[in-house]
Amino acid sequence: MKKLVLSLSLILLLVACKDNSKQEKVDVPSKEDMVTEVPEIGKPADVKVDEGGQFQMEALAYDYNALEPHIDEKTMFVHFSKHHLGYANKLNEAIKDTPMANLSIEEILAKLDLNNAAVRNNGGGYYNHNMFWKIIGPNKGGMPTDTLAKAIDRDFTSFDNFKEQFIEAGTKQFGSGWAWLMADKAGKLTIVTTANQDNPLMGKLGIKGGKAIMCVDVWEHAYYLKYQNKRKDYLAAFFNVVDWKRVNENYLEALK
Repeated sequence: MKKLVLSLSLILLLVACKDNSKQEKVDVPSKEDMVTEVPEIGKPADVKVDEGGQFQMEALAYDYNALEPHIDEKTMFVHFSKHHLGYANKLNEAIKDTPMANLSIEEILAKLDLNNAAVRNNGGGYYNHNMFWKIIGPNKGGMPTDTLAKAIDRDFTSFDNFKEQFIEAGTKQFGSGWAWLMADKAGKLTIVTTANQDNPLMGKLGIKGGKAIMCVDVWEHAYYLKYQNKRKDYLAAFFNVVDWKRVNENYLEALK
């Protein structure tokens, strides 16, 4: 009986194949259809604010692909030339024809009325990203040395403990925001987090700990293209690009 059923099925299949009216036509894509245009990424130095802007884009000291494989080229391009540029342009627009147009970004944020959402969000985004780009770089990572290394061992018992606590702080920051390493004038180190584009310069937030000497962006635009929802993996990779020499310089500046 099984053999009979199989034979009938085979006959029906052959008949269907011979009947062109029962065959579905499938269009084969041409070579032209299969080509996807990829826009040229260009150079960070090509990125400029809109004409007349008070605050300019500070060019990266490295190319978009220089932090591979830890931070990918596409993320760097989108992060710098789209998000960061957007903050800069909107900040310039928000302070135009106001007394803030004559102040430094540090002065603006220190005196800021936190109800001024346009300057709070875009001024914070502008300042935070400028700092972030400067404390990372190609062929960096490893472990801190000099004065900073001793301070980390003193305040966190070891570099491994500090790294674990910093990654944990960034991972647990709810929603978008930043994790910061702070240093007071006595040299004591602490880790804090801020939401959105807030930062320790905003005096009215009441963040204690002195000056920020290192930061990491935990907005999704900083890592999602490569790491998806694995923020912790991104934060671990971040330590492969930290410029500890620059962070040590920031630490010594905070002691003054």
